[in-house]
Amino acid sequence: MFPDSFHISIRGPINTAVQSLVVNYGFVFKAISQTILQAILFIEWIVRGLPWWLVIIAFMVLTWQATRKVALVVIVAVMLFVIGALGLWDLAMQTLALMLMATLISVAIGVPMGIWLAKSRLMRGITLPVLDVMQTMPSFVYLIPAIMLFGLGKVPAVLATIVYAVPPLIRLTDLGIRQVDGEVVEAATAFGGSPRQILFGVELPLATPTIMAGLNQTIMMALSMVVVASMIGARGLGEQVLNGIQTLDVGKGLEAGLGIVILAIVLDRITQGFGGSKLEDGQNG
Repeated sequence: MFPDSFHISIRGPINTAVQSLVVNYGFVFKAISQTILQAILFIEWIVRGLPWWLVIIAFMVLTWQATRKVALVVIVAVMLFVIGALGLWDLAMQTLALMLMATLISVAIGVPMGIWLAKSRLMRGITLPVLDVMQTMPSFVYLIPAIMLFGLGKVPAVLATIVYAVPPLIRLTDLGIRQVDGEVVEAATAFGGSPRQILFGVELPLATPTIMAGLNQTIMMALSMVVVASMIGARGLGEQVLNGIQTLDVGKGLEAGLGIVILAIVLDRITQGFGGSKLEDGQNG
């Protein structure tokens, strides 16, 4: 047995720090929670209010724009129709709204952070170990501080999803910027380009395929958190899977799981398609 004299615990200080945040800055977290909640409800209002056939058409258009493949467009339409045929349409739209909100916030955090890491070796050395911890920490752990700071519901579910899903986008944005050919950057500098112009006119466009790969991974990881997020009040397909587990209803859980898989496949093909088209444009340019 390990000697008790060497035993240390970080539980007490961490709990004290979180409780201090709740007591002293609860109003800040409440304001953040209300802002995110209103944004989620707005996205839900859109995707749940639109006719099902219009949503399918919108996904078909996105698929065509991303891939230019008629067969894949038809497959996407059929797969989305299957979600509706299984009676999961409204739940799928709730899940889609939560995932879109998490993805939007992840992009707002991940892309600027990735650019910062690419430009600062010190920041990169500090942040990469933190990202390692974020990716390897069990996803259930993120639910505890999220519940303490934001209560139960959609907001803590989205924030816990962001913490789990944003690291790939940060890493691949950093990688994409650093992989831009130095000679191209030197040429842009020689023509009088400012750092800002070079970033937005040269580096980000050339890094877009890699960034899109990071976005793809972020979306997939966000969807993988659907069932976990349902444990703290997030509605949608994840809640259906959780109910299936609780009632030992295999069919119910399998149906909802199939809906999650379909959403994952559709979004994966669209983001991969956009990333591939950007790569082809860069090679042709």
